[in-house]
Amino acid sequence: MSGNEATQQRRGKRATIVDVAQEAGVSRALVSLVLRGSPKVSEQKRKAVAEAMAALDYRPSNAARSLASGRTGIVGVLLDDLANPWFVELLDGLKSVFLEKDLRMVLGDPRYLARPGESPVSPFMDLRVDGLVIAGDIPPDEDLARASMHTPTVVAGIRGFDLPAADLVGNDDVAGARMAVEHLIDLGHRDIAHLLAPTRSGALRASAYRDTMSRNGLQDYVRVEQTDMTEKSGFDAMARLIDGGRPPTAVFAANDVLAVGALSAAAERSVSVPSQLSLVGYDNTYLGQIRHLSLTTVDPVSRDVGIRAAELLLERMAEPLLPQRTEVLPPHLVVRSSTTAATGSR
Repeated sequence: MSGNEATQQRRGKRATIVDVAQEAGVSRALVSLVLRGSPKVSEQKRKAVAEAMAALDYRPSNAARSLASGRTGIVGVLLDDLANPWFVELLDGLKSVFLEKDLRMVLGDPRYLARPGESPVSPFMDLRVDGLVIAGDIPPDEDLARASMHTPTVVAGIRGFDLPAADLVGNDDVAGARMAVEHLIDLGHRDIAHLLAPTRSGALRASAYRDTMSRNGLQDYVRVEQTDMTEKSGFDAMARLIDGGRPPTAVFAANDVLAVGALSAAAERSVSVPSQLSLVGYDNTYLGQIRHLSLTTVDPVSRDVGIRAAELLLERMAEPLLPQRTEVLPPHLVVRSSTTAATGSR
C-alpha cells in the first residue's frame, strides 16, 4: 500500500497502538514497553517505534477509559480570542448539543494554550480529543491540517478557512454587511464609513460594504479605517474620522467591540448618537443589548451556528469519511437606538 493510500485509509481514524506496531514491524507488547520506557528494548527497536509514532501522528493516552474504548469524551474548542463576547452564543449552542451526548468541551485560546513554537492544536492532540471545533480567525498550520485528517473537525463561524477534511458552518458575512449598509442608506445616509476587522470574516464584510456603496452610487464616500478589533482601536478609528475634517454621518463597524469604541469616541467629542452619527455593529453580542448603548447590529445567529457545528461534528465522529460539507446560515439585522434618519431625511 502506498503512503497516500495508507493516509486515505486512516483519514478520520486515530492511529492505535496496533497501527504503530504494524508500521514499525514489531509486536504490540513491544510498543507498550517503549511507551513505558522499558530498558529491555533495544535502541534499534525503540527508534523504529518512535518513527512509526511520528509517521502516524500517534499520541499515547494516559486515560484507562480511552485505552479501553478509544474515546475520551472530550471535544476541543480552539478559540482565537476568549475576550471576544461573540463566542458566548456560539459556545452556548455547542454546549446544548454536546451535553446531551455526555461530551465535555475543553476550551483553548492560542495565546495561552501552546508553548512557544508549538501549534495551538498540539495540546488537544495530547488529550486525544474525540473531535475538534475551530472557532475564530486561527491561522491554519501543518499540525492543524494533519489533526483534521485524523480527528473529526468542524470550523465554526468563519469563512474562507480551508482544512482538507473539516466541515464548515458560518454566517453569511456578505449578506449581513449588505443589510447593515443598506439600512443606513435607507435612512438617507450617504457618507458612511467602515471600521475594518483584520480577519477573514472582516475582509468579507469590508468587501460587501464597498460593493453596496458602489451599487448605490456612493463609491466616492467609501472610507475604511483599519483596526485591530479592540475597543481602543475602534475608539481611535472613530476619533480619526471625526477629527479628519469630514466626519461621516454614519459608520458600519465590523463588530460590536469596535462599535462600542466608536460610541466612546463620539461621546468624548460631543458627537450625538444617533442624531449626528448613526452607528451599526456586527455580532449582536450582549454589549449591543446594554440599555444605554442600545446598538443596532447584525445578528449572525451564533447560537444556531454553534448548534449546527456540533451536529455536524457528531455526524463526522460517527462517519469519519463523510464528504466535506459547508453550511452558511442567514443573519438578520437588529435595529435599536444607535441609528436614525440622516439630517434632512426625516
